[in-house]
This record gives sequence, structure tokens and C-alpha cells, in this order.
Amino acid sequence: MTRWFRRDWRESRSDEYDSWGSATYLFETDDQGRATRQLETYVGGQRLKYTLDHPVDEFGMLSDQPLDLEDFAEFEIDEGTFTAAWGAGPAVNSPT
Repeated sequence: MTRWFRRDWRESRSDEYDSWGSATYLFETDDQGRATRQLETYVGGQRLKYTLDHPVDEFGMLSDQPLDLEDFAEFEIDEGTFTAAWGAGPAVNSPT
């Protein structure tokens, strides 16, 4: 069963892209909480997309640890919300 989550991350990246600001993370996961797609949208407007086919690059990576589905329950969103955000435009690390 696929599930979707949205969670704000208000901490600094503490790297060369720190000027992007804080981010909102959207995750698509399998029934064990393993991320299959991940979207990061930064306050500065930058977007990063990760998938099982594109799990890592110079900007970051697809979460390599399962989400704790119990802890993330309050952040669950529906598929349409995730799909709309995913399709809202290209990402810095992906043309789609």
C-alpha cells in the first residue's frame, strides 16, 4: 500500500546550499515506510526530486531509512496532493 506524507523541515542544510532556506519534504512510501519518491521544496524556490531510479546526486539523496509510519501519521496527505506538488514544475536536479 502506497502512502504519502508532507513535513516541514525548518532547520538549516548547513552546506553550500544553505542559502536556499528551510524546506518542505513530500514523500511517497511503500507499506514499510521506505521512500519511493521524494520532493524537497525550499523557501528560495528550489526543488529537488529523488526516485528509486535517481536516488542520489550532488544536492542530496532519497531517504535511505524508512519513515516511522506511526510518527508520520499526522503528516499523511492524499495521493492527489503529492501528485500535484510533484508535477508543479521541474527540479534543480531533474528536468521533469
